[in-house]
Amino acid sequence: MPLREGVSPSVVAVPAGHWPSLLDFLAHRMPGISREEWAQRLSQGLVLQESGQSAQPDQACLAGQRFFYYRHVSDEPCLPMSAIVLFEDDHLLVADKPHFMPVTPSGAYVQQSLLVQLKRLTGHAELVPLHRIDRETAGLVLFGKHLRERDAYHALFREHRIHKTYRAVATHRPDLTLPCVHTSRLAEDPVHFFKMREVPGDPNSETRITLLDTQGPRALYQLEPVSGKRHQLRVHMNALGIPIEGDQFYPSVLRGPDAGEDFNQPLQLLAHSVQFTDPHTGQDRQWTSTLPLDWRTSPP
Repeated sequence: MPLREGVSPSVVAVPAGHWPSLLDFLAHRMPGISREEWAQRLSQGLVLQESGQSAQPDQACLAGQRFFYYRHVSDEPCLPMSAIVLFEDDHLLVADKPHFMPVTPSGAYVQQSLLVQLKRLTGHAELVPLHRIDRETAGLVLFGKHLRERDAYHALFREHRIHKTYRAVATHRPDLTLPCVHTSRLAEDPVHFFKMREVPGDPNSETRITLLDTQGPRALYQLEPVSGKRHQLRVHMNALGIPIEGDQFYPSVLRGPDAGEDFNQPLQLLAHSVQFTDPHTGQDRQWTSTLPLDWRTSPP
């Protein structure tokens, strides 16, 4: 199916059951989108049959059929910065993602997401992120250009054959012995679904933390995650009593995930560098982010 303004279509399969029409099925299957909006998407040709032809709202909807639809958000917020492409070859694309930008379409962001921006820019329909970083985090994101090559790159992460470093700004605690390795078991917070927390049990997360520099009560840290759990670096820094500056979730929720953005208070966390041997070319790869943290006039 073709890209539309950088957006690849999602697919929905019709299970066993009875629906008077396709519009009835879509409204029942995905109630988060109103019936009126589904009708509008159908009229705009944003729902396709497997043949690639536009689907009709009153057409039959039978078990086993598949339909393709394009995500769309009305009045999508505009982010203040665009992504930067640092590198591209036949296998990889490396981008510098600004704060507040999701890697893939989510919530209020579709066209503003990093993946859609890059697909629109390059025209590569198979472009796929090889890993994720939080929407609030800035820095390096790697994309594969061919789906058939994705597993070899994913193996680098599974087998810890890729070295990633992050930079973070937080309070300086002279009493902490650094560098240190922090391990813990992370699980979803039962109260706030969008947060993680440390719980008893065998560790499933590990981060090496190094002090790089100090500036009065503030400090610049290097973080090296061995595992890749959601919010791992943010939770580990908070557990050490040095939550990352600008964090709206840790130690307490200051702004929920659906709240409006405050672009003047970005999370001071940056995916700073990445290093590995490319499994397809055998070349040694290394990139460093060009984006600054709110630390000094020139990033260290």
